[in-house]
Amino acid sequence: MELNSLRQFLVVARLEHLSAAAEELRVAQPSLSRTIARLESELRTPLFDRSGRLRLNDAGKLFRDHVERSLGELDAGRRAVAEAVSEGVGTVRLASETFLTLTGPLAAFKRAHPAIEVELRWMAAEDMGRHLRSQDVDLCVASQPISAEGLEAVPLLDEAVGVAMPLDHPLASRTSVSIDELAGQPFVSARKGHWQRRLLDRLFAARDRTPKIVCEVDELSSIAALISAGLGIGLVPAFARTSSMRVPAAWVPVDSPDCRRAVTLYWGADSRLSTAARLMRTTIANWNWITGEPQQKR
Repeated sequence: MELNSLRQFLVVARLEHLSAAAEELRVAQPSLSRTIARLESELRTPLFDRSGRLRLNDAGKLFRDHVERSLGELDAGRRAVAEAVSEGVGTVRLASETFLTLTGPLAAFKRAHPAIEVELRWMAAEDMGRHLRSQDVDLCVASQPISAEGLEAVPLLDEAVGVAMPLDHPLASRTSVSIDELAGQPFVSARKGHWQRRLLDRLFAARDRTPKIVCEVDELSSIAALISAGLGIGLVPAFARTSSMRVPAAWVPVDSPDCRRAVTLYWGADSRLSTAARLMRTTIANWNWITGEPQQKR
């Protein structure tokens, strides 16, 4: 099997759309179709269901996982050789659901290691385990648990999540609010899959309710501004009160022990982390989230 064919298969598997994959790869769609057909012929089984929309089937998912790991090992070998030859510390690839929490340690890392190239990638938590095992990224920071085997982790931050609201909101002066009191309130929220949205849905589902979402955003830093503008209320972690809520808004605790987020750093248990990745792991793992400074190594 040719490496280029395997890389093209991964794009089709990710997008589950031939024309979109061909456009991203900048190849002709008939040529891409023939590539997938040759792979299926060699494997003697279809990799996609073609009834209606193209869908990766169980055999395709199994093959995808092995291809990702194989290509990940090859790329890791290339990076290791490049690092050894150049006698440098190379590149570190970090994925997260949001980088707002990580601005402090990232800035400190770049000051301490200016020669290291840092690649940041937004990634949904549900995809992190697979990308770590395939060594497509070195480290991941998630604000919700990753249920995947073959990972190691260190907890970074466990904090309360409250409700941000306009200063003139009727509940803004409260010392705490319940989910029942928030029912029917307009919410500004992240899109489905993000930890904040999952927490919001979970809190309301526990009370057989559904949140009234009036605005979904991709850029989390805009949530506080939209709330301050009067569009609604929204869940905001305690940490973000100092880092992103620089607009006039109230922050009220939620009367629920489940209204929290746990931020965790993950990496592949079997991964041979580069020097750059190990240095980044140390910086993030030993960051003091209260003082915003490095702390004693752990």
